[in-house]
Amino acid sequence: MRMKLVLASLSPRRKQLLKQVGVECEIRGAKVDERLDPGLTPAENAEALALKKARAVAPQAGGAAVLAADTLVVAGGRVLGKPRDEEEAQRMLMTLQGGWHEVVTGYALVLPDETERSGSAVTRVCFAKMTPGAVRRYIREYRPTDKAGAYGIQDGMARYIRRVEGCFYNVMGLPIERVCRLLEDAGVIEE
Repeated sequence: MRMKLVLASLSPRRKQLLKQVGVECEIRGAKVDERLDPGLTPAENAEALALKKARAVAPQAGGAAVLAADTLVVAGGRVLGKPRDEEEAQRMLMTLQGGWHEVVTGYALVLPDETERSGSAVTRVCFAKMTPGAVRRYIREYRPTDKAGAYGIQDGMARYIRRVEGCFYNVMGLPIERVCRLLEDAGVIEE
């Protein structure tokens, strides 16, 4: 690695994905207003939120590059963020089951010289049908209230994933190939 990297996220999945490809980083959570702008597309909102998070952490990064991401789930034109509680998680999962939805992740990098770079990725996911009992069991066992759309593709929900079109890792919260290319182009990591 050429430059120290701070990940402006408390997501253990994002840190794990970076570590998996040899990118070490320090973790710092970013507290920002995550309300969506109704005038923006889901991809634009996700990218804007990622930039907001990176900008919030950059002043305390001590000369490190700051990477941030934000993931949204879009079903039937409706954006699903993180559910507030188990009841909302159940409603979200009942909406998603038996059909296609999109997972949109915005990512952003703020360099020590305040240069900003960002982008987004979209992955389509098709769920198999789930019974209400299966939905309740999943929520009870995996407690998905910290995940956009109320599910993790890498956990017990895998048994209901019929098809994925696009980057699998994007559904986990970080389109790793695109992010690594961004880090390489910015000189944060070596190719």
